[in-house]
Amino acid sequence: MPKRYVVSQHGGWRTYPDITSALRAAEGSRSARVEITAGHYEETLAVRGAVELVARGDPGTVVVSPPHGKVLDASGSVTVRGLVLVGRGADAVDCRTGTLTLDRVEVRAHDGVCLHARRNTTVNLTDSQFHYGRTLFAGASGNVERCRFVDAVDNAVAVIEGARVTVQDSWIGGSALHGVRVSGAWARVARCELTGTRKAALCADARAELTVTDCAINGVHEDGLMFVEQSRGSVHGTRVNDAEYGIAVSNGADPVVRDCVFTDCRETGITVHSAGLGTFENCEIRDARVVSVLSSKGGAPRVTGCRISGGNVGIAVIEKSRGHFARVDVQGLTNLALRVRDGSNAVFEEIRVAGCPAGLETLGDAATTAELTDSSIHDFDMTAVAAGGKSRVKLRRVSAERGPVGFGAVEESQLLVDDCTATAMNKSGAVAAGKATFIARNLTVTGSARLGLSCRDSVYVDVADSHFHDCATGVSFEGSAGGRLVDCSVTGEEQDAAVLHNGLVELVSLRTSRRVVERPTEPAPPPVTTVINNFNGPVINGTVQNANLAWNNANVVQQQTHTDGADA
Repeated sequence: MPKRYVVSQHGGWRTYPDITSALRAAEGSRSARVEITAGHYEETLAVRGAVELVARGDPGTVVVSPPHGKVLDASGSVTVRGLVLVGRGADAVDCRTGTLTLDRVEVRAHDGVCLHARRNTTVNLTDSQFHYGRTLFAGASGNVERCRFVDAVDNAVAVIEGARVTVQDSWIGGSALHGVRVSGAWARVARCELTGTRKAALCADARAELTVTDCAINGVHEDGLMFVEQSRGSVHGTRVNDAEYGIAVSNGADPVVRDCVFTDCRETGITVHSAGLGTFENCEIRDARVVSVLSSKGGAPRVTGCRISGGNVGIAVIEKSRGHFARVDVQGLTNLALRVRDGSNAVFEEIRVAGCPAGLETLGDAATTAELTDSSIHDFDMTAVAAGGKSRVKLRRVSAERGPVGFGAVEESQLLVDDCTATAMNKSGAVAAGKATFIARNLTVTGSARLGLSCRDSVYVDVADSHFHDCATGVSFEGSAGGRLVDCSVTGEEQDAAVLHNGLVELVSLRTSRRVVERPTEPAPPPVTTVINNFNGPVINGTVQNANLAWNNANVVQQQTHTDGADA
């Protein structure tokens, strides 16, 4: 049993007037319990050995607050229960060696650190509060349960230099920097609520490992979660609301994020940039104001089984980035669902897009590529798939339903369509324009109000084994569009022509009962003769012989001699 010491500022039998005198008396004991009556004690406590400091009354009735500097300097096996510790300009609580336990303790640090757990120490914090200063684990071990961290002027909790810390069932709010920062260390954060941080609520950097489970992050100024500098870890079952960025991954970091929800993010729900990686599974992104999922500047996320709704753009892969996206549901956006630009590469599999203005858009140089497989895009306002610039797009088993244009290639892009369908288009099933290349195999267009396939300008078209049913006009070739149409059929009610043919496209084995109308390309007009008018001299059109010309003379005498000798 520990030896008991009682501290009372009012005196009493076998009591000590201050805490320091009780600690001095306990120095020879193997273990000591110092019970402190209510009061305000202006002391700095140096505790050594196995000592327990306990408030005799309710928690918060004992306040230890020296005029300046630290409050508690602990070495050994130290436990503090129910005290209020107030420090100024230094580490309020300093665990130098051994083990420190704070239970139902309130620590306030003005211009300093609330708690400093040094290397090879162990600190346990339960049902305690920490105000204004950060709680620092530097190479230490720690366990934090049911605590509150309020208005830290730095990071609320910092885990650095190889420390290992668990924070659970706690509240963190109002930090000037991060809520929890893990740098070159390991931490697990579970069932915590974080709000009002100026920087990322949870941050892992410098090859840290951070595990986050069942947390709620709300109303932070920047990122909800941030993994950078080759950090690893996982995020599971966490909700982020009203952050600038729901989660940001960069600089080689590679977390696994599952079953999370990102709502009302002011910029993006998921951002992977600057060579960041990351696996995102079964997550939901709602009402992101700019982009729901963004890969930029060399990012390369893997996104599977996610749901995107509301907001502006669904998925954007830009600035020479990559991305693999599978089983993603996108609906109800105010802008397009999928965007690939600027030399980026994206693979989309089993994507479902509904109720968005457009499906997939690509734009960039020839290094810009996209593949879309086993996907559907329906109820859109512009084009289901649009390739532009010099980008290259491959579609396989993609269906487009109810919109103006199913598949489009413009400028110098390449669009390869394999086993795809376009149904109920109010303009065209497919469009190729500019200098684009359009190659299709087993394309089926049904119920297009105007054209099944529209080809114009200088495009090259290679369409085989394709079917155009119930389209006002099956296929139209205009301008200098060239190529071939092989083993295709145009069926349905007799409306307009099966093919409007400019004479530059090879028709091979066309099956149709409708007429083929040939409209040869008009020859180029002759060159235009340019006439230059010189208003200070004669204008001559054609051949002139035996002419005398004079200009800029005040007086001119003209004489003509006829062959009959008469003068005029």
